[in-house]
Formats: sequence, C-alpha cells, structure tokens
Amino acid sequence: MDITVRQGDSLWYYSQLFSLSLPLLVDANRHVAPDRLSVGMRISIPGYTISAYYVAAGDSLWAIANRLGLPLDQLFLVNQQLDANHLQIGDRLLIPQRVTAKVIQGARPYWSASLQNDLRVLTDVYPFLRREVIGTSVMGKPIEEIRIGYGPKKIHFNGSFHAHEWITTPVLVEFLNEYALALTNQTAIRGLNMQAFYEEVELSVVPLVNPDGVDLVINGPPAEEPYRSSVIAMNGGATSFSGWKANIRGVDLNNQYPARWEIEAERKPRSPAPRDFPGYQPLSEPEAIAMAELTEARDFWRVLAFHTQGEVIFWGYQGLEPPEAEGIVNEFARVSGYEPIRYVDSFAGYKDWFIQEWQRPGFTVELGRGTNPLPLSQYPSIYQNALGIMLAALYM
Repeated sequence: MDITVRQGDSLWYYSQLFSLSLPLLVDANRHVAPDRLSVGMRISIPGYTISAYYVAAGDSLWAIANRLGLPLDQLFLVNQQLDANHLQIGDRLLIPQRVTAKVIQGARPYWSASLQNDLRVLTDVYPFLRREVIGTSVMGKPIEEIRIGYGPKKIHFNGSFHAHEWITTPVLVEFLNEYALALTNQTAIRGLNMQAFYEEVELSVVPLVNPDGVDLVINGPPAEEPYRSSVIAMNGGATSFSGWKANIRGVDLNNQYPARWEIEAERKPRSPAPRDFPGYQPLSEPEAIAMAELTEARDFWRVLAFHTQGEVIFWGYQGLEPPEAEGIVNEFARVSGYEPIRYVDSFAGYKDWFIQEWQRPGFTVELGRGTNPLPLSQYPSIYQNALGIMLAALYM
C-alpha cells in the first residue's frame, strides 16, 4: 500500500500508526532518505492493502474508523483528497487493510510463470523483499534471487535444480510469504521471533534454478525450435516429460560443478539426456554459472539446496565440511525427522562445490518420499518438514 506524505509526517510516525517496526518501513522505502521525507512523496507501507468503502447515510470518518477498529488518522492519511467534514453519500473511501493471511498458495502445479506472478504479489505487499535477476536460462527466462533481512549472517536456500523436483519451488516461496507475514504482524513462527532473524540474517533464496526444465515437466515441450525437436528426441519421442531432470539442453545442473566433475563425466551419460548428463565440461550451462557467480559474490555462511526425494540430508564432502556442520545437520534431523547422511558416492553437485571451495556448512535436503515428481498430496507434510529445517538454518 502506498501513501502520500503530509506536512510533519515521518517514517517513525507511520511505524506507530500502522504498528510496524521502523526497520521494515525503512527497508520498504530504499529509494528515500528516512530522515528527509518531503510533502507529496510516495511511501510504501508493507503488509497492507487498500479496499474501497462507499459512504452511507449517517457515516463519518470517525464512525467508520470506530466500526472497523482503525486509527482515525489511517483514514485521513489515505483519503487526503476528500473533505472529511462534508462526506457525501456514495463517496468512495479508501480503507487500509492489514494483510493477516498468506497471499500465495503453494500446493499447486508450479512453473516459471507461477513464480513470476507470486513474486510480483509478494514484493507489492512486502516491498522490503529485494528481488534481483541473477542470470537467465538457456531459453532466456530470468533466474531470480529474493533477499530478506540485513544481518551479517548470510544464508542461502535454493530449489528446482532438477526439473521434476519442482515442488521445492513453492515450498521456498511459501516460506518467504510466511516470514514476511510474521514480520509485518509481529508474530512468531513456531515460537521464534522473526524480527530477530531479520536483524541478524540476510537470507538469499533462489526458488527456481531450472525454469526451462520445470516448464517442460509441467507444460510439455516448448513451441520454440530447436528446443522442441531436441527435447522430444532426447526423450525417445515421448511427449510426457514427468521424468525429466535436466535443463532444456539435457544437462543435469547439479552435476555441473568443478568438484571432481571428471568422475561424474566418466560414469554418467556422455551426451545430452533427460537426466544425469554432467555436460561436456563443468559450468557450461548458464543456470549453473548464475548460481556459481551468485555464491562467489554473496560470501554465504551456509547453503541449503532443496531437492526431492528420500527424507535425507546430505552434509559432507571429502572431509572438507567444517566441524559445526554436524551439529547443524543434527538439529535439522531433530526438527524434521530426516536422516543425516555424511558421505555418498556422488560428486560435482552444488553443495559439494560449496564445501570444497569455502569449507563452510553445505546441505542437500531431499524433501518427501516416493517417485519424482512427488504428488501434491504430500505438499503439506513436505512444507512443514522444510519449515522446521529452514527456521533451524536461521537460528543455528
């Protein structure tokens, strides 16, 4: 919700009027100097939307505010164009409404257009979320990072490296929504104060690493050539892509990192395929490059890559993981019931590369159990288990 600054207004006053923390207001209005508001300036109030009310006989702003349980000055602020002393029947009033429920729905088929729509909604309602395109897919679709919080502790989550694991994307987006909702309503999640996390942690989330692949699984082959013909050929002529794991060029994006990549290259497919082909060289694909460049630029303290399936958490790589990683993964296991697994005969993954390069905690979290893509009937339990892990990642 946007409002227009009046004489004498300040961000501190708005924080009191709308029961919001001052840091959220400052962060929602990064384009202005907090102590230099000027009359007529537009300011965003996070966690609020506007509805309309039409004046009836006997109405006054005071009576309407009292009936709706609103501070009277909220109505004055959003209705500066009206003469409050001479309301006319049928006048259209704007009514500020605090958002008290999540504005996006996670449990549905979810592809790149779903993400774009939800990010527009989220950043409109919660403008303290910072949204940035960190790269583009083979087909030119944006790969988006969302950041929340300004603390020194830098943590990263990502999802949908693998196309048929797309259910990880709405899990991450719903978490962003729940986090932002708790901040603007000054409520806790599982007893945890989210404002404290906001001040201590900068959380980076890339919900959809592989947009072309996810779109292929959900919507079938693209109309554009040469992609349509090539994916159908790689898929043996079949037009169902439910088992597709790779990007649109048939490269497994989580086999693309220079962490013993040559081992994967020797034992995996030698040419593009629906799954497991590591590419002709590491970091050949734009999606993998975007994630590598982001990781190098942000200096993350720890990373969590969300995949499906198995209800396990992989946390080691070649003995390079730091000692604190074991305590962290044990807490993840406690809150989720998932099994920690230190080592596995697999290389060249994002988590492997992160641990190798920085010797910091890195985790691959395998959500749910069954055959990918997991059914939406599992979504509620998947989300609750992931929620516990994500919260633990922030407070550990």
